[in-house]
Amino acid sequence: QLQLVESGGGLVQPGGSLRLSCAASGFTLDGYAAGWFRQVPGKEREAVLCVSSNGGATNYADSVKGRFTISRDHAKNTVYLQMNALRPEDTAIYYCAAARSCNVIGTRGYWGQGTQVTVSS
Repeated sequence: QLQLVESGGGLVQPGGSLRLSCAASGFTLDGYAAGWFRQVPGKEREAVLCVSSNGGATNYADSVKGRFTISRDHAKNTVYLQMNALRPEDTAIYYCAAARSCNVIGTRGYWGQGTQVTVSS
């Protein structure tokens, strides 16, 4: 079964950090771009960051610049989202996705089930 499984979400205070993981099973992420999206209930899903198969990163959300970074570990078949200086407005369900390129990620390919991130004091 081909799937992406996110982990690492939870409750964190403003200013804190979290690292989300996205592990692929049933297929290798090599050759795929992988990205992170987030969604707040009642709002559209928002693209956050994408990393290409060769490691180049694309940032889609100005609000996370300088605070969030995306990385990948080919040996572990996993993509990470490091989130620092978290703000209450970062609260959302975070989804991992994989596609052949960052140009099409989110419109085709694979999705994870999501992990909740809550930033609150």
